[in-house]
Amino acid sequence: MKTTRSVVLGCGSYLPAKILTNYDLAKMVDTSDDWIVERTGIKVRHLAREDETTSDLALEAATQAIRNAGIGVNDIDMIVVATTTPDETFPSTATRVQAGLNMLGGAAFDIQAVCSGFIFAVSVADAMIRSGQAKTVLVIGAETMSRLLDWNDRGTCVLFGDGAGAIVLQAHEGDGSNHDRGVLMTKIFSDGRLHDLLYVDGGVSTTGTAGHLRMQGREVFKHAVTNIAAAIEAAAGAAGVALSEIDWFVPHQANQRILAGTARKLGINPERVISTVAEHGNTSAASVPLALSTAVEDGRIKRGHLILMEAMGGGFTWGASLLRW
Repeated sequence: MKTTRSVVLGCGSYLPAKILTNYDLAKMVDTSDDWIVERTGIKVRHLAREDETTSDLALEAATQAIRNAGIGVNDIDMIVVATTTPDETFPSTATRVQAGLNMLGGAAFDIQAVCSGFIFAVSVADAMIRSGQAKTVLVIGAETMSRLLDWNDRGTCVLFGDGAGAIVLQAHEGDGSNHDRGVLMTKIFSDGRLHDLLYVDGGVSTTGTAGHLRMQGREVFKHAVTNIAAAIEAAAGAAGVALSEIDWFVPHQANQRILAGTARKLGINPERVISTVAEHGNTSAASVPLALSTAVEDGRIKRGHLILMEAMGGGFTWGASLLRW
């Protein structure tokens, strides 16, 4: 039976030029390169300039993705931006990107699911495409997480960085089987009862400030491995795909130990897991498309490969998306 699939036409990424190393951080808080690498796998992270906003990062990644897709700006009829760090309370960061691209029509809006944001955005974009409300959707994950950090808290400031990644999804006709190119299945979840494990202690209707990121690291780690593994199994199972059939796993780049723990729990060969966390740290909603773009650029991900993207973030939110490249 013929069906509409959301096919990835191209991808792009952007990391700010400023780099903060573990050695730099050791001069700021009680930590060391060995301590950070052993517990997280992170070596460096990128920080936006003072005059560089989330929409600036998003625009760079979007421009690259559009060029990579081989389409024009006005071929796009929707922009979905996943971000926890918008330029302003309103309007949406997506509309800033729309203006920056000089996109003259369509719709643009933001999604907020923290580190799971890109997976949630893919789910929404895919639903829009399959329902016929959009044909070509630009999906972006972009963050300036450095603006939310307490630089005196070594448990959090060593983990996060800034960046953006983007993909272009377009409607294509498939035969309805798992051999189709495009998004095959996405599963998303949340549990608001776990708020206190990972949150920001500020907001418009509470403190009137942006606030700082607060995290109970051990508890987050425990839930991350369990929830991410469950999301992977849910997406693959709903699509009727065995984990052994998946060519590449593209996880949220939060912590190398979470990546390894999830792979171990599911019996996945670590060599099939894309890891870029050492080069940019946790970039929240940007991390999955950053890792995806890296693996496409270096040739690991090829046409026809089965890709499983997954993430977990504050809220708690988590999810996974299975697609054929």
